Amino acid sequence: MRDHSADQANAADSGLAGLLLQVVSGVGRLVQGELQLARAEAADSLRSVTSGLGKLAGAAVVALVGLNVLAGAAVGALVHAGLGPVWAALIVGGLMLLLALGLAAAGRAGLRLRGRRPGRLLRGLGRDVAAVRSGFGRKET
Repeated sequence: MRDHSADQANAADSGLAGLLLQVVSGVGRLVQGELQLARAEAADSLRSVTSGLGKLAGAAVVALVGLNVLAGAAVGALVHAGLGPVWAALIVGGLMLLLALGLAAAGRAGLRLRGRRPGRLLRGLGRDVAAVRSGFGRKET
């Protein structure tokens, strides 16, 4: 004759094993999702840094053009000693340098990684771990 209490204990153990397997599987999916989020945030930060570097390169090119114009203005001042063409060249060169300063400021702002730190990821993982632990710590009566 079979012992029904042993059969019930085996069924309860297999049910518990199934639940534990589901929990482990769920935690694995959760960690995968958090890692995908971290990758997406890193890609976003990389795009921002790349854009900032591009703007800085543009600022350098514009600054060189501005310096070239200013050099031409200095040569023109020495050669002509007249105000007309020299002042025009100085105004254009000054405006080009102001544009370069604006591009440099925009590029520098793009290089700052405000809000793009892994803190949000770490807080999310911490909440997930706490939730899993509280689920294991509960005993049903």
